[in-house]
Amino acid sequence: MSAEKVISPASGLSASASSAPRTGFNWSLIMGAAFLMATSAVGPGFLTQTTVFTQTLGASFAFVILVSILLDIGAQLNIWRVIVVAKKRAQDIANELLPGLGIAIAGAVALGGLAFNIGNVGGAGMGMNVLFPSLSPVVGAAISAIIAVTLFLLKDAGKIMDRFTIVMGGALIAMTLYVLFSTEPPVGEALYRAVWPEQVDVIAIITLVGGTVGGYITFAGAHRLIDAGVTGQEALPQVNRGSISAISLASLVRVILFLAALGVISQGVTLDPANPPASMFQHAAGNVGYKLFGLVLWAAAITSVIGAAYTSVSFLKTLHPFIEKHSRAFIIGFIVTSTAIFCFVGKPIALLIIAGAINGFILPVTLGIMLVAATRKSIIGDYKHPVWMSLFGWLITIMMAAMSLYTLYNMLFG
Repeated sequence: MSAEKVISPASGLSASASSAPRTGFNWSLIMGAAFLMATSAVGPGFLTQTTVFTQTLGASFAFVILVSILLDIGAQLNIWRVIVVAKKRAQDIANELLPGLGIAIAGAVALGGLAFNIGNVGGAGMGMNVLFPSLSPVVGAAISAIIAVTLFLLKDAGKIMDRFTIVMGGALIAMTLYVLFSTEPPVGEALYRAVWPEQVDVIAIITLVGGTVGGYITFAGAHRLIDAGVTGQEALPQVNRGSISAISLASLVRVILFLAALGVISQGVTLDPANPPASMFQHAAGNVGYKLFGLVLWAAAITSVIGAAYTSVSFLKTLHPFIEKHSRAFIIGFIVTSTAIFCFVGKPIALLIIAGAINGFILPVTLGIMLVAATRKSIIGDYKHPVWMSLFGWLITIMMAAMSLYTLYNMLFG
Protein backbone atom coordinates (compact mmCIF):
# COMPACT_ATOMS: atom_id res chain seq x y z
CA MET A 1 0.00 0.00 0.00
CA SER A 2 1.39 3.40 -0.92
CA ALA A 3 2.33 5.80 1.81
CA GLU A 4 1.06 9.37 1.94
CA LYS A 5 2.79 12.46 3.23
CA VAL A 6 1.20 13.83 6.35
CA ILE A 7 1.88 17.29 7.75
CA SER A 8 2.27 16.89 11.44
CA PRO A 9 -0.48 18.77 13.32
CA ALA A 10 1.69 20.65 15.73
CA SER A 11 5.04 21.28 14.27
CA GLY A 12 4.75 21.05 10.53
CA LEU A 13 6.53 17.71 10.53
CA SER A 14 6.34 15.75 7.33
CA ALA A 15 6.11 12.04 7.95
CA SER A 16 5.36 9.04 5.87
CA ALA A 17 2.25 7.32 7.11
CA SER A 18 0.73 4.10 6.04
CA SER A 19 -2.83 3.09 6.68
CA ALA A 20 -1.76 -0.51 7.25
CA PRO A 21 -1.69 -1.47 10.94
CA ARG A 22 1.76 -1.94 12.43
CA THR A 23 2.62 -4.58 14.95
CA GLY A 24 5.51 -4.83 17.39
CA PHE A 25 7.10 -1.98 19.29
CA ASN A 26 8.25 0.87 17.10
CA TRP A 27 10.16 3.27 19.35
CA SER A 28 10.61 5.96 16.69
CA LEU A 29 6.89 6.14 15.95
CA ILE A 30 5.89 6.24 19.61
CA MET A 31 8.46 8.87 20.50
CA GLY A 32 7.43 10.80 17.39
CA ALA A 33 3.84 10.94 18.66
CA ALA A 34 5.04 11.75 22.17
CA PHE A 35 7.38 14.50 20.93
CA LEU A 36 4.58 15.89 18.74
CA MET A 37 2.19 16.15 21.67
CA ALA A 38 4.89 17.58 23.97
CA THR A 39 5.97 20.23 21.46
CA SER A 40 2.31 21.08 20.88
CA ALA A 41 2.02 21.80 24.60
CA VAL A 42 5.34 23.63 25.08
CA GLY A 43 4.56 26.84 23.24
CA PRO A 44 4.45 30.52 24.21
CA GLY A 45 1.33 29.97 26.34
CA PHE A 46 3.09 27.22 28.29
CA LEU A 47 6.09 29.46 28.98
CA THR A 48 3.96 32.45 29.94
CA GLN A 49 1.47 30.53 32.09
CA THR A 50 4.23 28.83 34.07
CA THR A 51 6.08 32.09 34.75
CA VAL A 52 2.96 34.12 35.59
CA PHE A 53 1.54 31.54 37.98
CA THR A 54 4.93 31.04 39.65
CA GLN A 55 5.06 34.77 40.31
CA THR A 56 1.48 34.69 41.67
CA LEU A 57 1.57 31.49 43.74
CA GLY A 58 5.26 31.09 44.55
CA ALA A 59 6.29 27.63 45.78
CA SER A 60 2.61 26.62 46.07
CA PHE A 61 2.50 26.44 42.29
CA ALA A 62 4.26 23.07 42.70
CA PHE A 63 0.94 21.66 43.97
CA VAL A 64 -0.85 22.95 40.86
CA ILE A 65 1.79 21.33 38.65
CA LEU A 66 1.54 17.99 40.49
CA VAL A 67 -2.27 17.91 40.24
CA SER A 68 -2.19 18.92 36.58
CA ILE A 69 0.32 16.15 35.75
CA LEU A 70 -1.95 13.51 37.30
CA LEU A 71 -4.97 14.89 35.43
CA ASP A 72 -2.96 15.09 32.19
CA ILE A 73 -1.85 11.45 32.38
CA GLY A 74 -5.34 10.16 33.19
CA ALA A 75 -7.00 12.17 30.42
CA GLN A 76 -4.46 11.36 27.74
CA LEU A 77 -4.23 7.64 28.52
CA ASN A 78 -7.99 7.28 28.14
CA ILE A 79 -8.23 9.34 24.96
CA TRP A 80 -5.25 7.76 23.18
CA ARG A 81 -6.30 4.19 24.02
CA VAL A 82 -9.88 4.61 22.78
CA ILE A 83 -8.82 6.32 19.54
CA VAL A 84 -6.16 3.71 18.74
CA VAL A 85 -8.43 0.74 19.53
CA ALA A 86 -11.33 2.24 17.56
CA LYS A 87 -8.94 3.00 14.66
CA LYS A 88 -10.83 6.25 14.07
CA ARG A 89 -10.26 9.94 14.66
CA ALA A 90 -12.03 11.60 17.58
CA GLN A 91 -14.68 13.37 15.51
CA ASP A 92 -15.56 10.15 13.67
CA ILE A 93 -15.95 8.31 16.99
CA ALA A 94 -18.24 11.06 18.25
CA ASN A 95 -20.37 10.88 15.09
CA GLU A 96 -20.82 7.13 15.60
CA LEU A 97 -22.04 7.75 19.13
CA LEU A 98 -24.53 10.36 18.00
CA PRO A 99 -24.90 11.70 14.45
CA GLY A 100 -23.78 15.32 14.39
CA LEU A 101 -21.87 15.08 17.68
CA GLY A 102 -18.57 14.83 15.81
CA ILE A 103 -19.40 18.02 13.96
CA ALA A 104 -20.02 19.78 17.29
CA ILE A 105 -16.74 18.42 18.68
CA ALA A 106 -14.89 19.51 15.54
CA GLY A 107 -16.31 23.00 15.93
CA ALA A 108 -15.43 23.16 19.64
CA VAL A 109 -11.86 21.95 19.06
CA ALA A 110 -11.45 24.42 16.20
CA LEU A 111 -12.75 27.22 18.43
CA GLY A 112 -10.29 26.23 21.14
CA GLY A 113 -7.57 26.05 18.49
CA LEU A 114 -8.46 29.57 17.38
CA ALA A 115 -8.14 30.83 20.96
CA PHE A 116 -4.81 29.04 21.28
CA ASN A 117 -3.63 30.41 17.97
CA ILE A 118 -4.48 33.97 18.92
CA GLY A 119 -2.23 33.42 21.93
CA ASN A 120 0.45 31.85 19.72
CA VAL A 121 0.40 34.89 17.43
CA GLY A 122 0.70 37.06 20.54
CA GLY A 123 3.69 35.00 21.66
CA ALA A 124 5.33 35.48 18.28
CA GLY A 125 4.75 39.22 18.60
CA MET A 126 6.31 39.23 22.07
CA GLY A 127 9.34 37.33 20.76
CA MET A 128 9.75 39.85 17.93
CA ASN A 129 9.48 42.70 20.43
CA VAL A 130 12.34 41.21 22.48
CA LEU A 131 14.53 40.78 19.40
CA PHE A 132 13.61 44.15 17.89
CA PRO A 133 12.42 46.59 20.62
CA SER A 134 11.34 49.13 18.01
CA LEU A 135 8.62 46.73 16.88
CA SER A 136 5.50 46.59 19.05
CA PRO A 137 4.03 43.12 19.79
CA VAL A 138 1.17 43.87 17.39
CA VAL A 139 3.51 44.74 14.50
CA GLY A 140 5.71 41.77 15.39
CA ALA A 141 2.65 39.50 15.33
CA ALA A 142 1.64 40.74 11.89
CA ILE A 143 5.15 40.16 10.50
CA SER A 144 5.26 36.71 12.12
CA ALA A 145 1.93 35.78 10.54
CA ILE A 146 3.29 36.66 7.10
CA ILE A 147 6.36 34.52 7.80
CA ALA A 148 4.17 31.64 9.04
CA VAL A 149 2.05 31.65 5.88
CA THR A 150 5.19 31.81 3.72
CA LEU A 151 6.78 28.91 5.60
CA PHE A 152 3.59 26.87 5.28
CA LEU A 153 3.61 27.33 1.52
CA LEU A 154 7.24 26.20 1.14
CA LYS A 155 7.72 22.61 -0.03
CA ASP A 156 10.25 21.54 2.63
CA ALA A 157 9.13 23.95 5.34
CA GLY A 158 8.10 21.10 7.65
CA LYS A 159 11.57 19.55 7.82
CA ILE A 160 13.27 22.92 8.19
CA MET A 161 10.94 24.00 11.00
CA ASP A 162 11.25 20.66 12.79
CA ARG A 163 15.04 20.96 12.94
CA PHE A 164 14.78 24.61 13.92
CA THR A 165 12.30 23.72 16.69
CA ILE A 166 14.55 20.98 18.06
CA VAL A 167 17.54 23.35 18.19
CA MET A 168 15.47 26.12 19.80
CA GLY A 169 13.89 23.67 22.24
CA GLY A 170 17.35 22.49 23.26
CA ALA A 171 18.44 26.11 23.70
CA LEU A 172 15.40 26.82 25.88
CA ILE A 173 16.11 23.85 28.16
CA ALA A 174 19.82 24.73 28.38
CA MET A 175 19.05 28.36 29.27
CA THR A 176 16.41 27.34 31.80
CA LEU A 177 18.81 24.92 33.49
CA TYR A 178 21.42 27.70 33.63
CA VAL A 179 18.92 29.99 35.35
CA LEU A 180 17.85 27.19 37.68
CA PHE A 181 21.39 26.42 38.88
CA SER A 182 22.55 30.04 38.97
CA THR A 183 19.64 31.25 41.13
CA GLU A 184 19.55 28.27 43.52
CA PRO A 185 15.75 28.02 43.92
CA PRO A 186 14.24 26.79 47.23
CA VAL A 187 13.73 23.21 46.01
CA GLY A 188 12.94 21.91 49.50
CA GLU A 189 10.10 24.38 49.95
CA ALA A 190 8.78 23.58 46.46
CA LEU A 191 8.69 19.85 47.32
CA TYR A 192 6.90 20.60 50.60
CA ARG A 193 4.35 22.91 48.94
CA ALA A 194 3.70 20.28 46.26
CA VAL A 195 1.76 18.32 48.91
CA TRP A 196 0.97 21.09 51.40
CA PRO A 197 0.27 24.33 49.49
CA GLU A 198 -0.36 27.67 51.15
CA GLN A 199 -2.98 28.42 48.51
CA VAL A 200 -4.75 26.51 45.73
CA ASP A 201 -5.71 28.24 42.48
CA VAL A 202 -8.42 26.37 40.53
CA ILE A 203 -8.02 28.66 37.52
CA ALA A 204 -4.32 27.80 37.39
CA ILE A 205 -5.12 24.06 37.35
CA ILE A 206 -7.67 24.48 34.56
CA THR A 207 -5.23 26.61 32.57
CA LEU A 208 -2.33 24.18 32.92
CA VAL A 209 -4.38 21.10 32.06
CA GLY A 210 -6.04 22.92 29.16
CA GLY A 211 -2.66 24.09 27.92
CA THR A 212 -1.17 20.58 28.08
CA VAL A 213 -3.93 18.15 27.01
CA GLY A 214 -6.89 20.42 26.28
CA GLY A 215 -8.43 21.21 22.92
CA TYR A 216 -6.52 19.88 19.92
CA ILE A 217 -3.25 19.11 21.75
CA THR A 218 -3.97 15.64 23.13
CA PHE A 219 -5.41 14.55 19.77
CA ALA A 220 -2.25 15.57 17.90
CA GLY A 221 -0.27 12.56 19.12
CA ALA A 222 -3.19 10.08 18.97
CA HIS A 223 -4.13 11.05 15.43
CA ARG A 224 -0.49 10.74 14.40
CA LEU A 225 -0.51 7.14 15.62
CA ILE A 226 -3.63 6.53 13.52
CA ASP A 227 -1.89 8.05 10.47
CA ALA A 228 1.11 5.78 11.09
CA GLY A 229 -1.03 2.64 11.29
CA VAL A 230 -0.40 2.08 15.02
CA THR A 231 -3.90 0.80 15.77
CA GLY A 232 -5.75 -2.04 17.48
CA GLN A 233 -5.41 -3.71 20.88
CA GLU A 234 -1.95 -5.05 20.03
CA ALA A 235 -0.71 -1.44 19.94
CA LEU A 236 -1.86 -0.60 23.49
CA PRO A 237 1.56 -1.15 25.13
CA GLN A 238 2.99 1.37 22.66
CA VAL A 239 0.11 3.75 23.35
CA ASN A 240 0.70 3.58 27.11
CA ARG A 241 4.42 4.31 26.74
CA GLY A 242 3.88 7.06 24.19
CA SER A 243 1.15 8.78 26.19
CA ILE A 244 3.07 8.77 29.47
CA SER A 245 6.32 9.76 27.70
CA ALA A 246 4.59 12.76 26.11
CA ILE A 247 3.23 14.02 29.43
CA SER A 248 6.59 13.34 31.10
CA LEU A 249 8.48 15.38 28.49
CA ALA A 250 6.13 18.35 28.78
CA SER A 251 6.02 18.10 32.59
CA LEU A 252 9.82 17.94 32.88
CA VAL A 253 10.11 21.21 30.97
CA ARG A 254 7.33 22.68 33.15
CA VAL A 255 9.11 21.72 36.39
CA ILE A 256 12.48 23.05 35.20
CA LEU A 257 10.90 26.34 34.10
CA PHE A 258 8.97 26.62 37.38
CA LEU A 259 12.08 26.12 39.51
CA ALA A 260 14.04 28.60 37.40
CA ALA A 261 11.28 31.21 37.76
CA LEU A 262 10.99 30.48 41.49
CA GLY A 263 14.73 30.98 41.87
CA VAL A 264 14.54 34.42 40.24
CA ILE A 265 11.41 35.49 42.13
CA SER A 266 12.80 34.27 45.48
CA GLN A 267 15.60 36.83 45.04
CA GLY A 268 13.00 39.59 45.24
CA VAL A 269 12.90 40.29 41.50
CA THR A 270 9.66 41.69 40.08
CA LEU A 271 9.11 40.45 36.54
CA ASP A 272 7.99 42.74 33.74
CA PRO A 273 4.21 42.14 33.33
CA ALA A 274 4.51 42.89 29.59
CA ASN A 275 6.65 39.77 29.04
CA PRO A 276 7.26 37.81 32.27
CA PRO A 277 9.28 34.85 30.88
CA ALA A 278 11.63 37.10 28.89
CA SER A 279 12.05 39.31 31.93
CA MET A 280 13.00 36.27 34.02
CA PHE A 281 15.77 35.29 31.62
CA GLN A 282 17.01 38.86 31.40
CA HIS A 283 17.42 39.08 35.17
CA ALA A 284 19.23 35.75 35.32
CA ALA A 285 21.30 35.69 32.12
CA GLY A 286 21.67 39.32 31.13
CA ASN A 287 20.92 40.89 27.77
CA VAL A 288 22.35 37.97 25.76
CA GLY A 289 20.05 35.54 27.55
CA TYR A 290 17.18 37.98 27.05
CA LYS A 291 17.71 38.16 23.29
CA LEU A 292 18.25 34.42 22.94
CA PHE A 293 15.01 33.78 24.82
CA GLY A 294 13.23 36.16 22.45
CA LEU A 295 14.41 33.97 19.56
CA VAL A 296 13.30 30.80 21.37
CA LEU A 297 9.90 32.31 22.19
CA TRP A 298 9.41 33.39 18.58
CA ALA A 299 10.44 29.94 17.27
CA ALA A 300 8.05 28.16 19.66
CA ALA A 301 5.26 30.53 18.67
CA ILE A 302 5.72 30.41 14.90
CA THR A 303 5.70 26.59 14.81
CA SER A 304 2.66 26.53 17.10
CA VAL A 305 0.84 29.03 14.86
CA ILE A 306 1.11 26.70 11.87
CA GLY A 307 0.50 23.56 13.93
CA ALA A 308 -2.62 24.82 15.68
CA ALA A 309 -4.04 26.09 12.39
CA TYR A 310 -3.35 22.79 10.62
CA THR A 311 -4.85 20.61 13.37
CA SER A 312 -7.90 22.82 13.88
CA VAL A 313 -8.70 22.77 10.17
CA SER A 314 -8.17 18.99 10.12
CA PHE A 315 -11.10 18.75 12.54
CA LEU A 316 -13.19 21.15 10.44
CA LYS A 317 -12.81 18.89 7.39
CA THR A 318 -15.59 16.81 8.94
CA LEU A 319 -18.05 19.64 8.43
CA HIS A 320 -18.04 19.80 4.62
CA PRO A 321 -16.10 18.37 1.64
CA PHE A 322 -15.45 21.94 0.48
CA ILE A 323 -13.23 22.51 3.53
CA GLU A 324 -11.23 19.35 2.81
CA LYS A 325 -10.80 20.31 -0.84
CA HIS A 326 -9.57 23.79 0.03
CA SER A 327 -7.85 22.96 3.34
CA ARG A 328 -4.70 24.93 2.48
CA ALA A 329 -6.73 28.10 1.96
CA PHE A 330 -8.60 27.49 5.22
CA ILE A 331 -5.33 27.05 7.13
CA ILE A 332 -4.04 30.34 5.75
CA GLY A 333 -7.38 31.97 6.59
CA PHE A 334 -7.15 30.56 10.11
CA ILE A 335 -3.74 32.15 10.61
CA VAL A 336 -4.89 35.48 9.17
CA THR A 337 -8.03 35.48 11.34
CA SER A 338 -6.03 34.70 14.49
CA THR A 339 -3.65 37.54 13.70
CA ALA A 340 -6.44 40.01 12.96
CA ILE A 341 -8.15 39.25 16.27
CA PHE A 342 -4.89 39.61 18.18
CA CYS A 343 -4.04 42.90 16.46
CA PHE A 344 -7.50 44.20 17.36
CA VAL A 345 -7.57 42.94 20.96
CA GLY A 346 -3.87 43.08 21.92
CA LYS A 347 -3.05 41.98 25.49
CA PRO A 348 -0.85 38.97 24.60
CA ILE A 349 -0.27 37.84 28.21
CA ALA A 350 -3.99 37.75 29.03
CA LEU A 351 -4.76 35.95 25.77
CA LEU A 352 -2.14 33.27 26.42
CA ILE A 353 -3.67 32.56 29.85
CA ILE A 354 -7.27 32.62 28.58
CA ALA A 355 -6.42 30.26 25.70
CA GLY A 356 -5.37 27.56 28.16
CA ALA A 357 -8.54 28.08 30.20
CA ILE A 358 -10.78 27.78 27.12
CA ASN A 359 -9.13 24.52 26.09
CA GLY A 360 -9.61 23.33 29.68
CA PHE A 361 -13.37 23.78 29.19
CA ILE A 362 -13.29 21.54 26.10
CA LEU A 363 -11.42 18.66 27.78
CA PRO A 364 -14.25 17.28 29.99
CA VAL A 365 -16.54 17.14 26.95
CA THR A 366 -14.10 15.32 24.67
CA LEU A 367 -12.88 13.02 27.45
CA GLY A 368 -16.46 12.15 28.43
CA ILE A 369 -17.26 11.25 24.83
CA MET A 370 -14.22 8.95 24.61
CA LEU A 371 -15.20 7.24 27.88
CA VAL A 372 -18.72 6.58 26.60
CA ALA A 373 -17.26 5.29 23.32
CA ALA A 374 -15.12 2.87 25.35
CA THR A 375 -18.33 1.06 26.36
CA ARG A 376 -19.69 0.59 22.81
CA LYS A 377 -18.80 -2.66 21.04
CA SER A 378 -19.80 -1.13 17.72
CA ILE A 379 -16.85 1.24 18.12
CA ILE A 380 -14.18 -0.69 20.07
CA GLY A 381 -15.12 -4.31 19.26
CA ASP A 382 -14.22 -6.84 21.97
CA TYR A 383 -11.78 -4.51 23.73
CA LYS A 384 -12.39 -4.16 27.48
CA HIS A 385 -11.36 -0.75 28.79
CA PRO A 386 -9.81 -1.14 32.29
CA VAL A 387 -12.35 -0.30 35.00
CA TRP A 388 -9.82 1.69 37.05
CA MET A 389 -8.95 3.75 33.99
CA SER A 390 -12.60 4.49 33.26
CA LEU A 391 -13.22 5.51 36.88
CA PHE A 392 -10.12 7.71 36.86
CA GLY A 393 -11.27 9.21 33.56
CA TRP A 394 -14.76 10.00 34.87
CA LEU A 395 -13.27 11.50 38.03
CA ILE A 396 -11.13 13.79 35.85
CA THR A 397 -14.15 14.64 33.68
CA ILE A 398 -16.23 15.63 36.72
CA MET A 399 -13.37 17.56 38.32
CA MET A 400 -12.55 19.44 35.12
CA ALA A 401 -16.21 20.21 34.45
CA ALA A 402 -16.69 21.55 37.99
CA MET A 403 -13.48 23.60 37.87
CA SER A 404 -14.40 24.90 34.41
CA LEU A 405 -17.78 26.12 35.68
CA TYR A 406 -16.05 27.73 38.66
CA THR A 407 -13.56 29.43 36.35
CA LEU A 408 -16.30 30.61 34.00
CA TYR A 409 -18.25 32.06 36.93
CA ASN A 410 -15.17 33.93 38.14
CA MET A 411 -14.45 35.25 34.64
CA LEU A 412 -18.01 36.56 34.29
CA PHE A 413 -18.82 37.71 37.82
CA GLY A 414 -15.52 37.62 39.75
